[in-house]
Amino acid sequence: MIIGLLLAINIAKAQEYKLYPPVLKGKLSFEEVLAKRRSVREFKKSPLTLEEVSQLLWAVQGITDPTRNLRTAPSAGALYPLEVYIVIGEVKDFPQGVYWYIPQEHKIQKVKSGDVREKLAQVALGQVWVKEAPVVICISAEFERTKRKYGQRALRYVYLEAGHAAQNVLLQAVALGLGGVPVGAFYDEEVRRTLGLAENHFPIYLIPIGRR
Repeated sequence: MIIGLLLAINIAKAQEYKLYPPVLKGKLSFEEVLAKRRSVREFKKSPLTLEEVSQLLWAVQGITDPTRNLRTAPSAGALYPLEVYIVIGEVKDFPQGVYWYIPQEHKIQKVKSGDVREKLAQVALGQVWVKEAPVVICISAEFERTKRKYGQRALRYVYLEAGHAAQNVLLQAVALGLGGVPVGAFYDEEVRRTLGLAENHFPIYLIPIGRR
């Protein structure tokens, strides 16, 4: 019994991966990043690195004030209903799969193994850039987290927050010499099943990212 329990704990730990600390000073000015931001739908056949993935995930929902648990994007009531997943298809020396981002510990936890990009593209109305990008970030939300305080206005607040987070990661991609495109056209429930999202996590954005 004890051996089995220890084995289960070790397997669980093996499914979590600590990310690289965020870099807080880039090579481009903020104004340059804004000027260069474009929706990019064609990507080079080149994998990303875990360092780049770490920076992208920090940009979308990373912690910027550990004392107050504040993040890179504003949130109504600091309730932070967004949940971020990343589909890893081509990241150097890193296993393919779907991972859930845990901002408080700046790490990712495996949700599903294998390359799901082709299936994800199918449920995103056949948009080929979804399957051709090395990674796809999924911004989802637990709406109840905001609804408990703000009632009917929660829907507005959550979608506003998702927009803030999406722009953050798109600008970060430019700063890294990458490109991305926000995708909102997909079958919600099929995306949730394909990625293995928690039942109360509803997808809002898919953001394919790769080398320009």
